[in-house]
Amino acid sequence: MPLPSPNLDDRRFQDLVDDAKRFIQRRCPEWTDHNVSDPGVALIEAFAQMVDQLSYRLNQIPDKIHLDFLDLLGVKLLPPQAAQTELTFWLSAVQETTVTVTAGVEVATPRTGHEPACIFTVDRELDVVPTEFRHIGLAEAGHSAVLVTERFLAGESLTCFSSRPMSGDALLIGVTQAVPRCAVELRIDCSLDGIGVDPRRPPLVWEAWCGEGWLPCEVGKDSTGGLNRPGEVLLFVPEGHTHSLIGRRRAAWLRCRVLETAPGQPGYSSSPQVNAIEVFTVGGTTTAVHGELINGEDLGTADGTPGRAFVLERAPIAAGSLRNVVTEDLSGRHEWSTVATFAESGPEDRHVTVDEFTGEIRFGPSVTHTDGTVRQHGAVPPIGSRVAVTGYRQGGGREGNVAAHTLTVLRTPLALIGAVENRMGAVGGVDAETVDGVKQRAAQWLRTQERAVTARDYEDIATAACREAGRIECVTEAAENGSALVRVLVLPRLHAAQGELGWRAWEPPRTMVDAVADAIEAARPLGTRVAVSGPAYQGVTVVTEVEHVRGADPASVRDGVLRSLHAFLNPLPSSDGSSPGWPMGRALRTSDIYAVVARCADVEAVTKVELYAADLDTGERQPAEQHIEVGPTALFLSYRHQVAVKKPR
Repeated sequence: MPLPSPNLDDRRFQDLVDDAKRFIQRRCPEWTDHNVSDPGVALIEAFAQMVDQLSYRLNQIPDKIHLDFLDLLGVKLLPPQAAQTELTFWLSAVQETTVTVTAGVEVATPRTGHEPACIFTVDRELDVVPTEFRHIGLAEAGHSAVLVTERFLAGESLTCFSSRPMSGDALLIGVTQAVPRCAVELRIDCSLDGIGVDPRRPPLVWEAWCGEGWLPCEVGKDSTGGLNRPGEVLLFVPEGHTHSLIGRRRAAWLRCRVLETAPGQPGYSSSPQVNAIEVFTVGGTTTAVHGELINGEDLGTADGTPGRAFVLERAPIAAGSLRNVVTEDLSGRHEWSTVATFAESGPEDRHVTVDEFTGEIRFGPSVTHTDGTVRQHGAVPPIGSRVAVTGYRQGGGREGNVAAHTLTVLRTPLALIGAVENRMGAVGGVDAETVDGVKQRAAQWLRTQERAVTARDYEDIATAACREAGRIECVTEAAENGSALVRVLVLPRLHAAQGELGWRAWEPPRTMVDAVADAIEAARPLGTRVAVSGPAYQGVTVVTEVEHVRGADPASVRDGVLRSLHAFLNPLPSSDGSSPGWPMGRALRTSDIYAVVARCADVEAVTKVELYAADLDTGERQPAEQHIEVGPTALFLSYRHQVAVKKPR
């Protein structure tokens, strides 16, 4: 409980008027008319009104002192965090040479009404590499690959898998150049021979060889219906795609592999056939950060004064986006390093501090010690030096968490690029800290003293180090040698998290994990073993059958049930604070689903509920269960729920 703040003057307007009238009775007894119509009483009331306002301002002093003490402790307002996303650049036509998208390219949302466009900047260069079909091969389950390129190029049709395809059979396609982070289109001429499968949900997965193993490719579209008709397959190749030898032929390899069918999913009764294949690159994907990049800004001229501060023109700036502070004088150009404080800085160290919230850049001060000596903490640029920054990013905040397919305006002209889009929503944008927020953070800091002992300490330290995280949990588990292991589990804040997203979208970015790990490493007690990662995820498919009330729209009822299931199994806390997210390690039971579905609008009765554990990589489902257990560091993810709505009996 916080200490009570004193009320420095608790008198209000009427108290002041009454006190003044009593004082008049003692000093001026001949004044007997104290009615509100008396001019003297009107002057008293005017005076009381002004004193009342003064008392109100006086009572704000404790809050000001509170903030001044926080400032002395070095607690500063945190700047906004910039949202991040991936941008896919589509070529205007198939190219024969590499097309490069450089860092610094700007992409924005369309302007609507009076709202300004939301600008994102590419922060990683992308090479869209052309590639072509080179080799083709077959690999039956448990056997080595056999290349049949010569026969295929001679016009012979190729049976993709074994005569009756089984899990593990694969069709291998070798291309001329490795295409990491590129979008590749395969134009395949297929015969209608692979019968038995559902063309909307064939038991296939596309993968790319990435040096240490096969990694799944995201499939943008597949108009072949499971290799059953001529069409196109659009693959987003993962990073790390590289050349390798298969059957003594070197190429960059892709493959289409047969999966084990899930319950209710039909499999192949015979193998599909391929008559011709064309491969070409149509685009590529790279990362981008919310904010407009300011390339260089002149801050002014140094006057040789210790502790001199310069302020950036556009503040606040996105956290961590300031590049370098430089000075230029007769001796040349010098770079200055950014430090948190000048406590360890000597008089020759070129150090500066940066307040990203206010945009203030400060050089080292001169401090008089108790013995009368004066020490310079950090160098001071010579008189007449020009001070500048090489660049920073102005932006950040929650407004950068834009939805998918909204970043479509290319602000920086690029030759041979026809279109751009973000296939997933941007995440990680956090507004600048408020005064109330810094007070709460300071209370947590004073409690933990930057030392992690309890689980809540770990969570508080991790939250302060990674404000863009959607949820942070700390659990303890026994390691293999019997010692305790503290696990700090980080979940990213995803846009439109109520829907179904692949488990890879729920993996925290490397930068997020590193930020939490660095903060925990500085705070953990010696001998304590800590691991920072994302949680494990268990896919779950809910199959339910409901009866709607009379007169209700079955489609609306179905959509409502699906929304409720997604919200119930959501790992993240709800936006209104009503739900903290699915509890870590809690089992799921059919009774939970009965309760959730029965509460949905226009649901008359719940007649059936089945739970299936699903593999989020392959889509394979286990047999139906009454309850599904997960480990202490695992959460559920929705995977293709099925809702049947029937008329009431």
